[in-house]
Amino acid sequence: MQTLILRAVAPFLTSLMLLFSVFVLLRGHNEPGGGFIGGLIAVSALAVYGIAFGVATVRHALRVDPLAIAGGGLLLAALAGFVSAAAGVPFMTGLWVTPVIAGYAVPLSTVMAFDIGVYLVVVGAITAVALALEERED
Repeated sequence: MQTLILRAVAPFLTSLMLLFSVFVLLRGHNEPGGGFIGGLIAVSALAVYGIAFGVATVRHALRVDPLAIAGGGLLLAALAGFVSAAAGVPFMTGLWVTPVIAGYAVPLSTVMAFDIGVYLVVVGAITAVALALEERED
């Protein structure tokens, strides 16, 4: 289904959905949301874009294989757990640090690193499945 209306609306809708997915990701460790839900929203955006323009366009837009994205996310999530173990506290215990970067205090945490890792795993794995299914339709 590649209608003119869908092709006209898809880039705007995809951009909006990706921005919303990052918003849900970043507020997830304080309020409802997080890496999993944000990742599902991002995959939905990529699926809409794929329906409008085809699988090859989505693969070109990603620039990285979706399974490599999932692998990087899994590595980041695992590293978030090992940082706490290396600090002498139980595995996956949340740790926070607040470095000052360019005059601003930026709070960083292993919890956020884990959420970003989950986001990347969901985006990579489900996008790989969705693109494989969309390729079969063509």
